[in-house]
Formats: sequence, C-alpha cells, structure tokens
Amino acid sequence: MNLPGATEQLRYFEKQQSRILTTVRQLVEIESPSDLKSAVDRLGTVVASRFADIGGRVRVHRAEKFGNHLQIDFSRRRAAGPKPILLVGHLDTVYPMGTISRMPCRAAKGNLHGPGVLDMKSGIAIMLHALEALLNWNEGRLGRPVTVWLVSDEEVGSSSSRPTTESLARTAEAVLVVEPAAGRNGALKTARKGVGEYTLEVTGRAAHSGLDFEKGENAVVELARQIVEIAKLADPARGMTVNVGKASGGTRVNVVPAEARAAMDVRVARTADGSAIDKELRALRPFNPHCRIRISGGLNRPPMEPNSKTAGLYAQAADLARELGWKLEQASVGGGSDGNFTSALGIPTLDGLGAVGEGAHAEHESVVISELPRRAALLAGLMARI
Repeated sequence: MNLPGATEQLRYFEKQQSRILTTVRQLVEIESPSDLKSAVDRLGTVVASRFADIGGRVRVHRAEKFGNHLQIDFSRRRAAGPKPILLVGHLDTVYPMGTISRMPCRAAKGNLHGPGVLDMKSGIAIMLHALEALLNWNEGRLGRPVTVWLVSDEEVGSSSSRPTTESLARTAEAVLVVEPAAGRNGALKTARKGVGEYTLEVTGRAAHSGLDFEKGENAVVELARQIVEIAKLADPARGMTVNVGKASGGTRVNVVPAEARAAMDVRVARTADGSAIDKELRALRPFNPHCRIRISGGLNRPPMEPNSKTAGLYAQAADLARELGWKLEQASVGGGSDGNFTSALGIPTLDGLGAVGEGAHAEHESVVISELPRRAALLAGLMARI
C-alpha cells in the first residue's frame, strides 16, 4: 500500500478527532442493551449504513433472541489472494434501556462519558475511521481484504454469534479485537482468562421447623457447606478464581428448606486449569446423605493464553507505536472477549486495540478524547503492515 508515514498518519487522525468524537456520540446515544433485540438492531442499522458509506459490503446474520450480527467486507477475497484481517467487536452493552437519561453522553475534563462509550461504542468508531483513512490514502483499495465482525451478544456470552466468529477466524490471517485498551496507559491485551458459569442446586426435604424439625433435611445448610468447599478451589496465584456470587434457598423462616441454589463465576488462565476445576466441581458429593446436589454449566470462553503468534502481532504494534511516539505496553486481564475464541483456534489474535478510558460497565464509564486519534492511527497502521 502507498501510504503516508506513521507521523503523517497520526497528524491526519488528530485533524479528524472531532469527526471521530461525533461518531462515538452518535453510537452511544443509540442505546443497545443485550436483552433488547429491537434496540440492538436499531444501532446495527445505523452502523451498517456508516460502513456501507465508505464502501463496505454488509451482510446481516439474523438472530432470533438477540440482535442481528453484522459482517462487513472490504475487498472480496480471491482464492489465490491474501487472507483477510478480521476486526472483531460488539454492538451490545450491559446497560438497561433508559440509562442514557441518567448517564447522558457528555464531554468533561478531556473525557467523553456515557453508557457503553468505552465498551465498546468508541471501538466501533475507531474501526470505521481507520478503514476510511486507509481507503482514502490508497485510492479505495486495501493491501488485503478486511472483514468487520460486530456481534450483538458478547456481553451475555456470545452463544448465538460464536459459531460464525470461529468460522470467520479460521479463514483470517489475523484477528484484531477492538475492545477497550487495558488501563489508562492504553496497553494491549495479549492474554485473557477463560470464563465459566456454574449453578449448584441442592434438594433436601421440607418440614415444619417447630413440629417436625428432625424430619427435615436442610438444603440451605448443605449449600453452605458446599460453598465452603467450592471456595477452596480458588488459587489466585495461579490465575484460578471461583466466586459464588449469588445464593438463595428456602421459602419461609418456619420451614426447613427443601431447595437451595448458588451461581458461581469461574476464571482460569490456562485451559488445563479449566478442565481441572470442572472435574472438581462435578466430583462434589453431599455432606448430608439425605440431600441431593446437582452441578450444571461449564466454561463458556476458553482462556486466551500467551503464544508466539500473539507475541508477533504485539511486536508489530509496539514498533508502530514507537514510530508514532509512545511506548505501547501489553497486559493480561481477567475478563473475556470474543478474542478468546479466535486465539483458542490458533489464529494470531491481538486484543485491546480500542479506546483508552476507565469505568467499563460502571456509572463513570468514559474514554480519553485525546487518545482517540492515536488509537485510530495504531489500528490503521497495524492493518497496513499485516
């Protein structure tokens, strides 16, 4: 590709900062909670139109329970041609409809605030403007095909989008995940923990707590003893955590509870540790032989483990960042993304190429406005070099 140098590219995006910011605002103000298909589809329609305006060919992957997923192709892949770059992101947010009324999209002290502004409406804007620049600089052509893949259910496990994510990744040269950067220093994510969700259900026997206490088998007591055992499985030093985040049971205070349940979150840094914890959980047995227990669930995102392919992509990005004038760091994080799926397939995957900010999923969620041009320059330059 015949492109301007790295410094000139950065200057270009600095001049485009107000346009990038306007795009971010537009996307943030269209609320898109994962569980409201009509809202996510409304955003998807706008996003599809914006990418189509710069030459993308939009394909809508319809979903029944979630919003539709968007595949936007730039330059059709030829049989003997180079493999495409896959840009990955998501349209959905964790915020319920109406949040924008109490968390309005606003600029203050160099930051842009709003629901989903960091995770990850700004990432979609960075993709759009980076691709627009590459096309403008090279007379409407790209060095290799690029596919933008935006899903609607990432925040709730990616159950409907995962098969297509993996299918697209298998044909790609590399996967660039435009999720938020790690921390205020803008580090890229070269490792992520795997994520699992499990439910423990306990069945006992109900009885009147005053008249027939001895005839009851207390499911809540059994659950409590199981939770103590489950907590022992955590090994934070190894990157393994097990959090029982929700527990419930019983009906009335004067009834020996016949049922109880707990939901837990599992995080692992290594695939082997996920299998080990799964085995330990399924091996649990009742302390009270008159109670029954049942474990359901499993690991729904494999860990994104450090590997040489990811290291190679990070090295390219770090070299580019030096040319752009800063030191780009890398980080391992506890949260998962769709990059976990692509990395587990052995496809070179680099995550955290989106905006710099803080407060993802929280009321103070925000992005650093002055960092938007640098992130766009980084993404555009990396696409040009792969």
